[in-house]
Amino acid sequence: MIRLLVKLFIRNPDDTENPAVREKYGVVCGVFGIFLNVLLFFFKLLAGIVSKSVAVTADAFNNLSDAGSSVITILGFKLSFKKPDAEHPFGHGRLEYVSGLIVSFLIILAGVELLKSSAEAVVHPEPVETGLLSVVVLVVSILTKFYMYVYNRGVSKKIKSAAMDAIARDSLSDTISTFVVLASITAARFIKTPLPLDGIAGMVVAVFIVISGLTAARETINPLLGVPPSPEFVKEIEAETLKHKPIHGIHDLVVHDYGPGRVMISLHAEVPGDMDIFALHDVIDNAEVDIAKRFNCAVTIHMDPIDLKNDEVKKMREFVSEEAVSINPGITVHDLRIVPGPTHTNVIFDVVKPLSCLMNDEELRSTLSSRIKNVRPECICIISVDRPFV
Repeated sequence: MIRLLVKLFIRNPDDTENPAVREKYGVVCGVFGIFLNVLLFFFKLLAGIVSKSVAVTADAFNNLSDAGSSVITILGFKLSFKKPDAEHPFGHGRLEYVSGLIVSFLIILAGVELLKSSAEAVVHPEPVETGLLSVVVLVVSILTKFYMYVYNRGVSKKIKSAAMDAIARDSLSDTISTFVVLASITAARFIKTPLPLDGIAGMVVAVFIVISGLTAARETINPLLGVPPSPEFVKEIEAETLKHKPIHGIHDLVVHDYGPGRVMISLHAEVPGDMDIFALHDVIDNAEVDIAKRFNCAVTIHMDPIDLKNDEVKKMREFVSEEAVSINPGITVHDLRIVPGPTHTNVIFDVVKPLSCLMNDEELRSTLSSRIKNVRPECICIISVDRPFV
């Protein structure tokens, strides 16, 4: 069904880098989700009233809250598609993450409310009348919710959407929780026990819902706070940059994510210091254009001239890199240059200190300087410590 809707309402559905296509995916899936959840709400509410089951009734209102979540998701996609303005020059893309976070809070709220009502059912249990209507409605609900999980999960991966992933997680938790409700009312019919199975099942469902909401919240908070790009993406950027000769290497790569399809990249490109500056500038311009086209982003590249022909600089760079790695395997060295003088030689370079390195900046400078000075006593090290952003 969702494939048919995609074909009917989304032009060029495979162009998922296009913000307009992403918006339509969110709207189509959201409207379809509202339709299914409202249907499930009415049928479950009817079944809950007939069976006098607090778990079934609570599950019905959980579906109603899911419909509300879909409305918020639609609004999030619509608002995130708004063009940049004077107050938001980087666009509104992160509103999609905000909508996912709101959905997560609604999921948690639904779980907490269900936990309260289920606890009351445990303390003050009432007999549950299990009929064919309740069983059929719950079985249909389980199948429907699992179907919603499958298509929402598929779309979330296709368009790389944290908000759609939150909806998918909620659908999966609903599948599990409804199965627990079905098991409880079936057990109540065939097993004679003083235990308040209906209330206990409701509490189990509530726990599933709260856990699902917390997980979804974490997945949407992370991109709002800022997360590093994936190692695969970093390698792709590096490979695309190094295609443009004579760029020798890159460092200080920073990826700013302002929402899906709104990424900004900045990096330093190492180029030969003895080449014509205008020719190098042309290479950098071409690299910026090609990277921007491939990754659908804005790109800024800073040129770093390096001396590739000086054997002394090359040997010193290799030696310093080996010493740095011996301190911590994640440390990298760049922008090394040598300034000789009559009484001493300045060795100037930057090191990128990984988060795994427990030394503070001054300890790292001191340790690395001492190791270099043990081998090259005439050298004075001037070290700048950088932070990694990838």
